[in-house]
Amino acid sequence: MIRNNDKAYTIAMTGLMAALSYVVFTFGQIKLTLPGGDATSIHLGNAVCVLGALLIGGFWGGLGGAIGMTIGDLLDPVYVVYAPKTFILKLCIGLITGLVAHRIGKITASTDKKHILKYVILASAAGLLFNMVADPLFGYYYKLLIIGKPAAELALVWNIASTSINAVISAIASVLIYMAARPALHSAGLLLRLS
Repeated sequence: MIRNNDKAYTIAMTGLMAALSYVVFTFGQIKLTLPGGDATSIHLGNAVCVLGALLIGGFWGGLGGAIGMTIGDLLDPVYVVYAPKTFILKLCIGLITGLVAHRIGKITASTDKKHILKYVILASAAGLLFNMVADPLFGYYYKLLIIGKPAAELALVWNIASTSINAVISAIASVLIYMAARPALHSAGLLLRLS
């Protein structure tokens, strides 16, 4: 639960996470064009979803990442049809990460660095593991309804590979960034106490 005096900070951070996820996804991706005009990409946008969930909670962090990457999809002619899927899946990454980090691990209330690191790793892995399974599966059925079975099956293999790569690099990046930023945020009084 967010305290009243933290609402403005949380909303501002959600906007920052949305902007950051948009920039990282749109300008930092390596796009892989697939036969039939479809594409997949390697990017760190999911790391922003995870980082947001660690910093400001699952809902707000996931919402920021979901908004940013959905806008990225909407402005890309190849990805525009996947915008609804992106919004749902990225919000879920945040919700799962936040659940493990804040509800189970209570990382913002802890001062034990080993405990914090353990739950930051577990939370990042949980959110991104969900995405590794759900994104290709959800994408397969989404593409099956939009572009037909042969193209969906071809894209499934590529999506599994790119989603797995994205999960590994996003988990590493989000854990490293959070653990590096946490002491400074704590000292500045900017680390939210999430229950």
